[in-house]
Amino acid sequence: MTQQTDMGVRRFGRVNWQGTFTLAEREVRRFMNVWSQTVMAPLINAGLLLMIFTIAIGPQRGDVMGVSFMTFLAPGILIMTVIQNAFANTSSSIASAKVGGNIVDTLMPPLSAGELLVGYILGALARGWLVAFVIALGSYVFLGVGLTHPLWFVVFVTLGSAFMGGLGMIAGIFANKFDQLSAIQNFLVTPLAFLSGTFYSINALPPVMQSMSHANPFFYIIDGVRFGTLGVSDSDPWLGLAVVTFCCVVVLGIVWNWLRTGYRLKA
Repeated sequence: MTQQTDMGVRRFGRVNWQGTFTLAEREVRRFMNVWSQTVMAPLINAGLLLMIFTIAIGPQRGDVMGVSFMTFLAPGILIMTVIQNAFANTSSSIASAKVGGNIVDTLMPPLSAGELLVGYILGALARGWLVAFVIALGSYVFLGVGLTHPLWFVVFVTLGSAFMGGLGMIAGIFANKFDQLSAIQNFLVTPLAFLSGTFYSINALPPVMQSMSHANPFFYIIDGVRFGTLGVSDSDPWLGLAVVTFCCVVVLGIVWNWLRTGYRLKA
């Protein structure tokens, strides 16, 4: 009886900060051990995308929303890379632990569902922000693209990383093998990211496709970061903030419930 009472106090009265930050540190160390893939590769890929689009259609495309095409592309490619990395960080971590049979090492320590959630999301935020910083620095040095509204930039990068980290946890928990995880990323995450205004303004789309884009939460993340970077956007940033915040709450709530019940995690 005493032990149960103590656990109840620990879980609901106090937060296991040491355990939470230890989990977050493990997640950071995990992706920093392969920094050439998690830091350098996104920078190189972003640079290649900018170069290819500029060489292929840049001069003929003209200005988009009052800025040059290359400048317009920069924030879209930045946040697309950020959300892909945030998703990959949590999804690969959980899926690898499940496939390797060592997910029990994460579930056994005295961490509540909320503490596990925070630990994983902090790892996704760290990776997302590291990638964002590197690409933003490269965009400033080579393109002269700065931040028009830094606070909006910070808010949408943070919310976007948390949202995608939560989606990555859902994918990692749901998938029982890497093929299933790859299918989720290839047929859900990547199309939604590409069809959300990363490379174009949705105002150029037919009305039906514009409505579809407005139903895509990825659009508001990308549009919000573009507003923070360039000061231009396809929608009201306050609307985007409300939509992305709501989506974060829903996704993280689902993950918390799955961690609490052990859904697809406990045999």
